[in-house]
Amino acid sequence: MNIDPTARIGPQVELAPEVEIGPGVIIDGPARIGTGTRIQAHAYIGPYTTIGEHNLISFGAIVGHEPQDYAFQGEESYTIIGDHNIIREYVTIHRGTKPGSATRVGNHNFLMALSHMAHNSSVGNHVIVVNGALIGGYVAVEDQAFISANCLIHQFCRVGRLALMRGGSRTSRDVPPFCLLDGTHTVCGLNLVGLRRAGFQRHQIRPLRQAYKILFYRPVNMAEAVKRLEAEVPPTPEVEYLLQFIQQSKRGVAGGGSGEDDF
Repeated sequence: MNIDPTARIGPQVELAPEVEIGPGVIIDGPARIGTGTRIQAHAYIGPYTTIGEHNLISFGAIVGHEPQDYAFQGEESYTIIGDHNIIREYVTIHRGTKPGSATRVGNHNFLMALSHMAHNSSVGNHVIVVNGALIGGYVAVEDQAFISANCLIHQFCRVGRLALMRGGSRTSRDVPPFCLLDGTHTVCGLNLVGLRRAGFQRHQIRPLRQAYKILFYRPVNMAEAVKRLEAEVPPTPEVEYLLQFIQQSKRGVAGGGSGEDDF
């Protein structure tokens, strides 16, 4: 264990072996830090925060601070960080608002500098969030999604697995899995590069291409498009997941209209 003498560690903080704490770090308890995690200079870890193993919390990052929510009244709420995450300079992750609720980060994620996760948001596994992206309260980002620089995600939205939001895009609707999003909640293609990098084969991608063209190639009535998809496209696991995502949407799903089908 390597703790800089200028760090301030609360009495209710539990530090596992091989933790590194840099100069000027503040950790308010109760909190737990897992083995092999490094917290670099001037980072702040708030109370009721659990950080797993082998994470990097970089310079000036703020993890587990109080939410920016008028409804918050100082109740006990949580921030839960998994393992093998990279949280870079000045990232801010705020804890839950309601008593007993939590903001969650899974495993093997990369949150780049100046990105923000608001209260009660969640990020799955192997997600990349690029510099300056803002994830609103209660947003859920699923596994392997890619949130490009300066993207804006409205409260309560979902971003599906292997979705990619292009730089500067914004959404107040759910972003469907496997798709590209640009501009204002506009689906503009299938994330073919991401699918191939994730190991998807042609027999998996072909039905998704068919599904994309039915659902998003042109502006459509989504309910009618879903019925057509169910009738015309083979029900592979990926297509079934896409359908389930759409059917479970509460905010509505981003629509198409660009006519693009590639990236």
